[in-house]
Amino acid sequence: MKRSFVLVSGIVVLGLMLSGCAPAPTAAPAAPAATAAPTVAPSATPLVPPEKLVEKGKLLICSDAPYPPFESINDKGEWEGMDVDLGNEIAKRLALKAQFVPTVFDTIIASVTSGKCDILISAMTINPDRNKQISFVPYINVGQSFVALKGNPDNITGPMDLCGKSVAAESGTVEVDYLKGTGDYLDKGLSQECVKAGKKAVNVVVTQKDTDAFQQLQAKKVVVYATDSPVAAYYLLSHGDKFQTVGDVIESFPEGIGIPCEAADCSTAPFSAIGKAIDNAFKAMLADGTYDSILKKWSMTDGSIK
Repeated sequence: MKRSFVLVSGIVVLGLMLSGCAPAPTAAPAAPAATAAPTVAPSATPLVPPEKLVEKGKLLICSDAPYPPFESINDKGEWEGMDVDLGNEIAKRLALKAQFVPTVFDTIIASVTSGKCDILISAMTINPDRNKQISFVPYINVGQSFVALKGNPDNITGPMDLCGKSVAAESGTVEVDYLKGTGDYLDKGLSQECVKAGKKAVNVVVTQKDTDAFQQLQAKKVVVYATDSPVAAYYLLSHGDKFQTVGDVIESFPEGIGIPCEAADCSTAPFSAIGKAIDNAFKAMLADGTYDSILKKWSMTDGSIK
């Protein structure tokens, strides 16, 4: 396999999110004063050239919601989540107003490169194919988990137990690539391993939304649902009497803020003007503790890129 696996129990994954769905702390970490922004760029120079923005005074951020605890929209129509806090803080440091744009995940890169949004923040795993299309500022390390019905009726103890069985995952994700042997896992995915072992390939049920994949498991149409570990933990916390994590999970890999690079191959290109501003703002958040505070709020400190 191109990537190794580590065994993670449902208890460990659940522990990541013990407070992720709970109300936010009564006193949120104080955001740096607006006057601190010039510390990441000369005050005489615009942090982001206005002509580089889709809309003047705004930082348009493409994101695929719902995907709690990264991003979701509450009953009041307000965006919330770890990615949302991150995007709002970055925009504030650039003297801009963040505006989140609902976007389907498998078209989210195209939405950024075509000018629908300035950047994307949507729990996107960095891989070579994506990095050719956009630049990335890594901001968290995240693993992927398998969620099954409580009691694990199909006795899934590892990836090979999924051979010949139905598994749901969201379109355009690393989970789909791993299960089908596409993208970064071209011809080296789980289905190929199953066939080599004389078993049937995985029947991958691809859905447009991550919540649709979870509903496939709820309806008992698949044996497991594959998603990022913090998302799995979120659902265990809210539906712990009905579901559990099972078997092996893909080890952690970096996820990043996606930025248009204005080059044919972003993997070797320098940051664009927006990229430089985003990178500087994020580095300042790392330095002054704001990044740590956001991770702590959403119980994701184990994923810190530090």
